[in-house]
Order: sequence, then structure tokens, then C-alpha cells
Amino acid sequence: MEQQRASGQSLYGEIRSDIVFGRLEPGEKLKTTDLRSRYGTSVSTLREVLNRLASEGFVEAREQRGFFVAPMSEAGLREIADLRILLENHALEQSLAAGDTNWEAGVISAYHKLERMEKRRAEGDASVIEAWKRYDWEFHQSLIAACGSAELRALHGTVFDKYLRYQMQFLSYRGEVAASEHRGLLDAALAHDAAAAQKMLRAHISGGVEHALSLMRL
Repeated sequence: MEQQRASGQSLYGEIRSDIVFGRLEPGEKLKTTDLRSRYGTSVSTLREVLNRLASEGFVEAREQRGFFVAPMSEAGLREIADLRILLENHALEQSLAAGDTNWEAGVISAYHKLERMEKRRAEGDASVIEAWKRYDWEFHQSLIAACGSAELRALHGTVFDKYLRYQMQFLSYRGEVAASEHRGLLDAALAHDAAAAQKMLRAHISGGVEHALSLMRL
């Protein structure tokens, strides 16, 4: 039973990652026969995982038609972005108030990795796209790591992944603008200035949304 649960959790992470990073396309039908071959799993485990992903909004379960990767839309992106701002700004306030020197060290370490990937993206290196976005995720998670709520961090992680899906569809880097926003977030966090960090985060996410939408409309 423990091995089965571990197998299901591993499969869940793999399929969720494939959805987030676009290896499973928005609106794509998730045929159990194809997925069994692709992931080497049983039908029962697969259905359990797909139902879990459907409950989180990454997959749609359509009556009499099966499972599909959740579609994307402008309204969907704006809704997810607004929710991310709400959750992350609340968590930021709590985290900056409680963060100690160990938390600061974690933020600096996460930023250092992200900064290196941003420099490579600025140079046009497409081989680091997934690492770049993974370090982006880690940096934002490090900022809220001291918020004191595992539930809040988990919910934020789910919303962040939904937001990331849109970014991964276009693979376009906003360049120095995004990099400077990350530096601003770092500086505000280390100064424990919640108001400045929240203002920077709103600008950062709003800029990302408008950038994605400009590409979506092409």
C-alpha cells in the first residue's frame, strides 16, 4: 500500500509537471491507453491521479468524454494572476515580519540561482528554460517561506504553477525588466519592507500578464 501511494504521488508530480511545462497541451484529451504507455502505470492509479488534478484545476473531467488538459484563456490568466497577487502578498507580509537570518540566507541563495539563469536567458540560451522557471518558482517560494502556514504555501504553489503554464506557452523572456523586479523584491525582502515588496510584486505579476497577453493575441 505504501509503495502504491508513493507510485501515485510520483505519477501525480510527473503529469502535473508535464501540464505546467506544456508537454501536455492545453485542451489535449488524456487517453488512458496513451498515458498508461507513456508513464508505465495502472488504469486505477492513473484515474486517481487525474481526478486529483481535476480537483486542482489542471485537468477537466468531462462527462462521457473523459479527461482533458485544462484550456487557457485571457480571463483565466487574469483570474489566476489576481489570485496569485492576493495569496503571495499576504504570505509576503507574514514572512517578512517573521523571517530570521536563516530565512534571509535562503532568499539570497534562491535569488543567486535565479540571477544566473536570467543572465543566460538574456544571452539567448534556450537550453535553460525549465531551470530558469524552476529557480523563479524557488525564489518566490523562498520569499514566503517564513509565513508560518504550510497550507498557504501549498495553495500558493498550486496557483503559481497555473500561472506558470501560461508563461511556458510562449517561452518569452521580459529581459532586464523582470530581472530588475526580482532584484527589487530581494532588496525589499532583506530590508523587511513589506509595503515595498508587495508593490514590486504587483508590478512584477501585472507586467508578466500583459507580456503574455500581448503574445497570446499575435
